[in-house]
Amino acid sequence: MTLVLLVLIPLLGGLACWQSERWLGAHAPRWIGLLTMLLTLILTIYLWVAGDYSGTWLGMDSHAHWVFEYQAPWIPRLGASFHFALDGLSLLLIVMTAAIGITAVACSWREIQRHAGFFYLNLLWNLAGTIGVFLAVDLLLFFFFWEIMLVPMFFLIALWGHDAPGGLSRINAAIKFFIYTQASGLLMLLSILALVFVHQQNTGVLTFDYDQLLGTVMNSTAAFWMMLGFFIAFMVKFPSVPLHSWLPDAHSQAPTAGSVVLASLMLKTAAYGLMRFVIPLFPHASVEFAPVAMWLGVASVLYGAVLAFGQHDIKRLVAYTSISHMGFVMLAIYVGTEQALQGAMINILSHGVTAGALFILCGEIYERLHTRDLRLMGGLWAQFPLLPPILMFFALAAMGLPSTGNFIGEFLVLLGSYQIAPVVTWVAASGLIISTAYALIMVQRAVHGPAREPDDSKHLFELNGREIATLMVLAGLLLWLGLYPQTFLDVSAAPMHALHHWYTAAQTTGVAAR
Repeated sequence: MTLVLLVLIPLLGGLACWQSERWLGAHAPRWIGLLTMLLTLILTIYLWVAGDYSGTWLGMDSHAHWVFEYQAPWIPRLGASFHFALDGLSLLLIVMTAAIGITAVACSWREIQRHAGFFYLNLLWNLAGTIGVFLAVDLLLFFFFWEIMLVPMFFLIALWGHDAPGGLSRINAAIKFFIYTQASGLLMLLSILALVFVHQQNTGVLTFDYDQLLGTVMNSTAAFWMMLGFFIAFMVKFPSVPLHSWLPDAHSQAPTAGSVVLASLMLKTAAYGLMRFVIPLFPHASVEFAPVAMWLGVASVLYGAVLAFGQHDIKRLVAYTSISHMGFVMLAIYVGTEQALQGAMINILSHGVTAGALFILCGEIYERLHTRDLRLMGGLWAQFPLLPPILMFFALAAMGLPSTGNFIGEFLVLLGSYQIAPVVTWVAASGLIISTAYALIMVQRAVHGPAREPDDSKHLFELNGREIATLMVLAGLLLWLGLYPQTFLDVSAAPMHALHHWYTAAQTTGVAAR
């Protein structure tokens, strides 16, 4: 039942936040939200300590072996059950969700003054949906939580977002986000139904259960189109070129917590979906499609980096860096070597921390200068003792500074990819050069140069204790990932090893068939 509590606690905490504002005032939702995510983090750490993650496997024998599992009837007539399961892959992502959730609550402490209870309801329900995505191993339940994530994020952008000059309004940005994700989600639902019906034709059993659907026999054409439906849905959420255009608009209009959750967590659900569902359910189709997916990942690396370099809005700049960094993750997943897959896992965690911190810093700068335009910044080092060096640290981490998790992740991805696709790897590595340029240009324009006075000088206040503590925790996590990544590599080793074997087996049988 602990797995159920991981979803239930944020759901109930969100309701408590919503109602507490009426009875206890505007500060109560903030404290309730913070305590809710702290309790969620404690539960995930308990599961980490209590479980043995060294021997978990992801469908190697057409059956998934989980460390913790919970299953109860849901819709028996449709073959759908309330099936949660946890292994090393989902554990790390849930730990990151709980940790980033705490920072999202903390960074909204001063920013959200209007309808705080309803704000934290949407924030916590979005986090509950994200945790549900990482736990659900019934495909109908997975789709249910996939959709639950979207509605709260729509309200976060539409109700508490900012209307950036020269861009979409927050309402239009929220609608664009919703249309992209809903349309792609429909493709995934159609693929789920097609897979379930094919399995029913073969076995006579109607089921949405992941364990039973593994190894479903189908012809190559059907497998390809079903795989493509899943892939496009996850490609939109990644986001990958050319289905990425919703992300910069959503980020530039979203409140700080919305940007943190969107970049640090919701993009990672797409990477999880590829590793958990697409490759194990459609191994042969995935291997055949791998060259296309790898080049799409490279295109995202280069395109995102180049577009980031040309931005004047600091939030749009950070948004485009997410497209570039997630391109490395897609490349690693479809290369399929153990080193690349382990690098993808470290990259997912490191980018979640780095992007969350950078968006928090963007929010802190906006609160003080009332602008996100880099051309109107400058001279922050002379005005703030702490904010500029912290911004510089996370900017350097984003470009892969040694001793940070980003360096370890990208190094493992490139090392593992070179064994399989050297040309692709060389082209992707050139994106690291551009990442250096955009990281340095962000620091140079925001931190150095002559100081520009804001409209009201009283807003030039330094980071307070809450803000410093939040950023120091994220910096500590990033250094932990960079200086001792073995903690996380050990937990994810078995699922990544199993994914590698899925690839190897599919490639071997594919060659034999030809």
